[in-house]
Amino acid sequence: MCGIAGVWLRSGGQEVVTAVQQMTAQLTHRGPDDGGVWVEPSLGLGLGHRRLAILDRSPLGAQPMVAANGLVLVFNGEIYNHSALRRELAAQGWRGHSDTEVLLAGIAEWGLVPCLQRCRGMFALALWHPQQRCLYLARDRMGEKPLYYGWTGAGLVFASELKALRYSPGWSGEINTHALDLFLNYGYIPSPASIYQNIYKLPPGTWLKIPHPTAVVQPQSYWSLAQVITTQTPWRLSPAETVKTLEELLTQTVREQMVADVPLGAFLSGGVDSSLIVALMQKQSPQPVKTFTIGFSETAYNEAPWAKQVAQHLGTAHTELIATPELAMAVIPKLPQIYDEPFADNSQIPTFLVAELTRQQVTVSLSGDGGDELFGGYRQYQYGRTIWRAIAWLPLIIRRQFAYFLQKIPYRWVNLLFTTPYYSPADNLARLAAVLAEPHPALMYDYLSRRWLTPPLAKDLVIDLGKQNPTIFQKLAADAPLLNDEIHSFMYADCLMELPDDILVKVDRATMAVGLESRAPYLDQNLVELAWQLPLKYKIHQGKSKWILRQILYQYVPQKLIERPKQGFALPLGEWLRHPPLRDWAEGLLNPRRLQQQGYLEPQMIHQKWQEHLQGRFNWQAQLWPVLMFQAWHEQTS
Repeated sequence: MCGIAGVWLRSGGQEVVTAVQQMTAQLTHRGPDDGGVWVEPSLGLGLGHRRLAILDRSPLGAQPMVAANGLVLVFNGEIYNHSALRRELAAQGWRGHSDTEVLLAGIAEWGLVPCLQRCRGMFALALWHPQQRCLYLARDRMGEKPLYYGWTGAGLVFASELKALRYSPGWSGEINTHALDLFLNYGYIPSPASIYQNIYKLPPGTWLKIPHPTAVVQPQSYWSLAQVITTQTPWRLSPAETVKTLEELLTQTVREQMVADVPLGAFLSGGVDSSLIVALMQKQSPQPVKTFTIGFSETAYNEAPWAKQVAQHLGTAHTELIATPELAMAVIPKLPQIYDEPFADNSQIPTFLVAELTRQQVTVSLSGDGGDELFGGYRQYQYGRTIWRAIAWLPLIIRRQFAYFLQKIPYRWVNLLFTTPYYSPADNLARLAAVLAEPHPALMYDYLSRRWLTPPLAKDLVIDLGKQNPTIFQKLAADAPLLNDEIHSFMYADCLMELPDDILVKVDRATMAVGLESRAPYLDQNLVELAWQLPLKYKIHQGKSKWILRQILYQYVPQKLIERPKQGFALPLGEWLRHPPLRDWAEGLLNPRRLQQQGYLEPQMIHQKWQEHLQGRFNWQAQLWPVLMFQAWHEQTS
């Protein structure tokens, strides 16, 4: 795992060298072991790399790496099938045993796109092709590794993280208010947008060919989940054969991802996904696997005892940490620097804490990320289908009339008549009205996913969310024949948006902030494609989520250690915000005068939510946390 950065400026000279060196230096946390730059000043071109050495820790694996034909590569990630590719490229004169050398040789032999289609792994890369005089950028299929790119007044810039781009020539850093609107809705900024104008995230599974530094080009796909779904064949294996097939593939994938020249461990929450990964690791390891978890003193949020029991049963070397408000408060000031743009998945705090804990003993950690999205693990999938089927039988025109009626009810009356300390009845009524008016289950799921139904943007910034780039939900609704059931529609939307832009961002930034590489076996290409071949009954069976993963796991871990309500990797943030030290921090950021002066957010809406939260009337943590994260980010970057 590493960090990459680079520029292609309209003018050359020493400025190129200085820019690439400064940008690359901002990524030292991603690659603390080594760094290097390659510069062609006459072209205005420079590539930079920071190295976290995992395979071939010798100088033979250092980057930027230059091929005999002049190709120059900077690469962040891992190619898990590099040994098989090396055998295909047997005629090469190998210098070392790094996957970077294999990747570069494969590109030289087959071309970029054919090579990417052969590679299984997580990666983001930049390649200079001197014969074509073109710069290429590419990103892995599921979006495990980040890559930002865009144009400043000086030319093209790119990097693994935005903090490097802020040191590029011609940087302006103007806030993208459409992205801010998306962020307040979802708690993260979906691709291809970023918080800055003219700066983009390269979407997963795509590549760019850039012929000159001012060329505005569009990403092209070398792999897409939609194509996987539309080309799949009917599943013919029996349930027993299906379980065996998946177990064999998952075992092989875990084995490949355990290859490292540094100490290796795993995150263990005690849930289905991580427990199965750890079980298959321990099955193939002669030594106890090192496992790590975070717990909380609040019982409702604490999975640490379950993780400990699973670890004891499997025989791992287990370490746990109990998170407190004080530990959280120590992390919060770091979040804007870690995540670079506003990011409000509050499990970012325990994720950072477990990454920090893990890095004390290992350099690589496997995780269970992706299991929920691929095997139907989230509660909202079944909940969403229940809602849709309860309303879809009504003609749309009647539903929209009923929604219009609900919208006319004064919401303050609803909150006065129906009081609960957990949620606002008026907010739920507004969501019901929104859901009733939608013609497609994906659009309904959009409203179930949003934090704010009406984001608190300052009045002069209010925009229509659908006027610019359509969301994944809108695209899915427009492509109705793609999927034939509601739950697969919800899972597909999450695989394209929530997984790459929330879950994987959270894990990448938290682990890289401490120089830890995280690997996600469920996101291997072969596993993803197999999961989408399986009928829904193998994922959700008689109301039980992740049915097929459970059948494999129960061969290694007793069912009684796993069968419990899903808690997720959350923390008691709502309660913590009501008391010091988090309350004092939040009070300062939500000061109405400060909000008014900044001009991005609407103070009155936010103040009302904050007061209701403090009074214990409702739990508005899901709405307030994005506001707090934007405020904290803005304070540090403006």
